[in-house]
Amino acid sequence: MNGVPLILYNSLSRMTETFVPIDPANVRVYSCGPTVYNYAHIGNLRAYVFTDTLGRVLRWKGWPLTHIINITDVGHLTSDADAGDDKMEAAAKAAGQDIWAIAAHYTATFKQNLRDLNIVDPARFPLATDHVAGMIDWGTAIEAKHCYRLPDGLYFDTASVPDYGSLARQKSDEGESRIDPVAGKRNAADFAIWRTSAPGENRQMEWDSPWGRGAPGWHLECSVMSRQYLGPKFDIHTGGIDHREIHHPNEIAQNQAMSGTADTGANVWLHNNFLVERAGKMSKSSGQFTRLQTLVDRGFHPLSYRMMCLQAQYRSEMEFSWEGLAAAQTRLKRLVQSVEALRARPDAPSAGPAGAYVERLDAAVSDDLSTPRALIALDELLADKKVSAGDRLTALAEFDAVLGLGLATLTRADLRTRPADAPIDGDGVAAKLAERREARAAKDFARSDAIRDELAASGVEVMDGDPLGWDWRPSV
Repeated sequence: MNGVPLILYNSLSRMTETFVPIDPANVRVYSCGPTVYNYAHIGNLRAYVFTDTLGRVLRWKGWPLTHIINITDVGHLTSDADAGDDKMEAAAKAAGQDIWAIAAHYTATFKQNLRDLNIVDPARFPLATDHVAGMIDWGTAIEAKHCYRLPDGLYFDTASVPDYGSLARQKSDEGESRIDPVAGKRNAADFAIWRTSAPGENRQMEWDSPWGRGAPGWHLECSVMSRQYLGPKFDIHTGGIDHREIHHPNEIAQNQAMSGTADTGANVWLHNNFLVERAGKMSKSSGQFTRLQTLVDRGFHPLSYRMMCLQAQYRSEMEFSWEGLAAAQTRLKRLVQSVEALRARPDAPSAGPAGAYVERLDAAVSDDLSTPRALIALDELLADKKVSAGDRLTALAEFDAVLGLGLATLTRADLRTRPADAPIDGDGVAAKLAERREARAAKDFARSDAIRDELAASGVEVMDGDPLGWDWRPSV
């Protein structure tokens, strides 16, 4: 089904546009992947919930998809603005470990995070280090017309391509202030294609090149890998909104240099907004960040975080709080309970059409992936007693395909999570709750309160009178 036309907000034009695939038999999407020098934080992972939703919508609408997510294991400096030390080299030096082992560990953890969030694997996870030869070939091809050499490497002359920075829509001092000055650069925004190792520098990752032994610049890998796996012209490029200001304009400049045209590479550029805490934007480089495992250790199911992400439109800032996550988990529990109740009901003829809810789903996600509206339609579908249980479950499968919450298989038992450091296990919680019910029935309120306090000390909040009947939840 293609249904309602898909409308997406193109960062390049700053307008919503009807999506028209280059090849309806193969929609091609490239997503900037993680730099694997540390664990992904939940702000990073919001980007992949967004790209997964995009991919699910495309497939649901009947377009076969080729999706690429790269793995940056070399070249990304400690500043996104192309300055400082290589993040991978810095992490290896700080840990006193082999850089390849560090990359492998954090790559594996990232992929597990995606599985925990029910994110569909892309067609490929190409590694930057597997494509260095292609990056050298690219630099060689564009050097004469678009690059110049400095003692520390090969630099791209941003004045050599038309309308550099049009994606960011800024050529201001504010934009350029993020880029550290380098002696000899022609323009403040010029960036490294290749970084030559300094004399005496001891790097674990370096390669021979026409510009000396060293390593590629960060921006080049995405141009090389998107072109190799998706071709010089593809449908959609995604990334975080911070990439819109420097990284993606630099990709576009490289693509234009290679093609000899003003073409940007991708037809549509999509950017998700930041996840923020009250203390500010979450940053992996600061070392102070919240991982998906942190949520699990606090007693939350990973899909509660997916629900939290879906409750916000991808282009809006999303505030993270433990209270907000608890509310998302409660909403997920409510959906699971509704689905289980529908499975247990005898079926009866529908007095209302379930198809109207699927149409609402289509209208919502076709409007620039408006998942909050889709969730409202899902809530109302499951509560609509005019629609038979069987028809509601059939329509639910359509919502599940798009939203990826796994409601067809998720159970109450799956969501009975508890903090990792709780001194009592799930069976122990159940036993304590049964003991507390007996104490309350006997009007032994002192004992009842003592058990409540004991459970609270174990990270379990007793939920008396909860209409969902879940009895307890993790303390937040």
